[in-house]
Amino acid sequence: MYAWIWRHLPGTWPAKTGIALALVAVLAAVLWWGVFPWLEPKVQLDHGVVDGTPTPTGTAPAKPG
Repeated sequence: MYAWIWRHLPGTWPAKTGIALALVAVLAAVLWWGVFPWLEPKVQLDHGVVDGTPTPTGTAPAKPG
């Protein structure tokens, strides 16, 4: 797949390297500011479940003992 992308980029290898780095930066920005904020409320990876009951956001779990 990467070889296919490399072959289809225009220019010499320095130009291809610059274009490839720019594409990676654009992809990272789209994921960081577009996809991840949209996905976070649906996945909720920051809610820990230890004993089977989820902890509400902003509260600490009760300490045993």
